Amino acid sequence: MKLQRMNRRALALGALAVSGALALTACGSDETGTPGGGSSNAAAPSNIKCDDASGQVLSDGSSAQKNAVDAWVKQFSAACKVEINYKAGGSGAGVTAFTQGQVPWAGSDSALKPEEVAASKKICSGGQGIDLPMVGGPIAVGYNVPGVDKLVLDSATIAKIFDSKITKWNDPAIAKLNPDAKLPNLKIQAFHRSDESGTTDNFTKYLIATAKKDFPYEGGKAWQAKGGQSAPQSSGVAAQVKQTAGAIGYFELSYAKDGIKTVAIDTGAAKPVEATVDNATKAISEAKVVGTGKDMALQLNYGTKADNAYPMVLVTYEIVCDKGNKAETLPAVKAFLRYAASEDGQKILAENDYAPMPDEIITKVRSTVESLS
Repeated sequence: MKLQRMNRRALALGALAVSGALALTACGSDETGTPGGGSSNAAAPSNIKCDDASGQVLSDGSSAQKNAVDAWVKQFSAACKVEINYKAGGSGAGVTAFTQGQVPWAGSDSALKPEEVAASKKICSGGQGIDLPMVGGPIAVGYNVPGVDKLVLDSATIAKIFDSKITKWNDPAIAKLNPDAKLPNLKIQAFHRSDESGTTDNFTKYLIATAKKDFPYEGGKAWQAKGGQSAPQSSGVAAQVKQTAGAIGYFELSYAKDGIKTVAIDTGAAKPVEATVDNATKAISEAKVVGTGKDMALQLNYGTKADNAYPMVLVTYEIVCDKGNKAETLPAVKAFLRYAASEDGQKILAENDYAPMPDEIITKVRSTVESLS
């Protein structure tokens, strides 16, 4: 009898793992990228705490973190009876869906604005929306220039390229930074996001902080500079860069796949800084928490000149009610965020080209997740 019970339990767990994988496959998304491998293909960790999590959770938001969420969902759904459907429609869409009460949790690469916090109080009974920094990473500047395998740019040159002030790859400003490169007389095709995007917000924040003279815009989720071409989502920009000779675009490192080369940035450090997970985590470690109460919005140091600190970074926040979450979704949302913030969840980030949160930040996030009600 004991053996039969064990066999039945094994069959049930196997069926649950299959259903979790099917749920992930069925998740609607505008994205086409896939995680870069790593432990997302391994067996689900046995220490995921499901509590009373069950049912289906709909969510929307940052496409920057889609590959990370995919990896988390695969593990979480294999362990818990929950279907997570994350539609990576962009940070703007995610925040709107959250403040309108359409989803219990959203992802955004920008912290909530005061008016968005005010709107959240209408759907968070007795509470408000808060920002939980969960995913970090470098915003890679990917390029497609035939014959150029390594490229160094500084913030002023990047700003001029994306504002249509530098239009050829053999421009003297680019040549000065790359004396050994054979730069072609090729038109630059600069791609930006067509949708409202936290990636755009952080990319332009970097340019405004370090090259304001050459990028005289207010910044924000919507693209403001002159000229260029647009594509939806991070995957769309990456696809255009990959297939267009002379192209350059910005997207998270996890989308720099299949031969897309990335720019090293001359920050004034001892040597140009590559877009890597470790270099991004070093830059994020200089961030300050500026949120109040349970909100953990961060102020990033885009102007860092520290060695091996890649300054063009973003942090994706998971946005959730601190109080007043809906009873039917709270257990699942809380269990999922607990796993994402856990040591195992953060480890998956590095294996998929994202930057784990520094210890002092993620420790506070874990405590806040436990207090959600």
